[in-house]
Amino acid sequence: MTEFTPVEALLGGALIGLASVLLMAFHGRIAGMTGILSGLLPPFSRDWAWRAAFLAGAIAAPSLVIALSGFSVGFQSPVPLSWTIISGLIVGIGVYFGSGCTSGHGVCGMARLSPRSIIATITFMATSIGTVFIIRHVIGAF
Repeated sequence: MTEFTPVEALLGGALIGLASVLLMAFHGRIAGMTGILSGLLPPFSRDWAWRAAFLAGAIAAPSLVIALSGFSVGFQSPVPLSWTIISGLIVGIGVYFGSGCTSGHGVCGMARLSPRSIIATITFMATSIGTVFIIRHVIGAF
């Protein structure tokens, strides 16, 4: 069971929201990680510099918090690595056909009241709930 950390969750959510607003305000872009990353893969996007900076910040910020505070979140999963790889591939396919990821649709699209993003987010959540129910309660794994 995961420990309940409302302060950290609130701060993290606020920072994600702030980053999304700043990216939209200064670059007119939606903070969807899939779209940001896709511009860093060949063929490279003309605006690759801000994409690289955004990705570097997403990696450096947690590292900086750990270095300055000594606080880190331990992670271990009972799910086999092969299942994790397969699920990552399935998510990647879904992102492609769904025209975006949870950060783009769930954070930015919902904030803009985009009907497509609202439907996509409802679909993500319903699928996640159904998958967890089936894996845990029907199959009995994990």
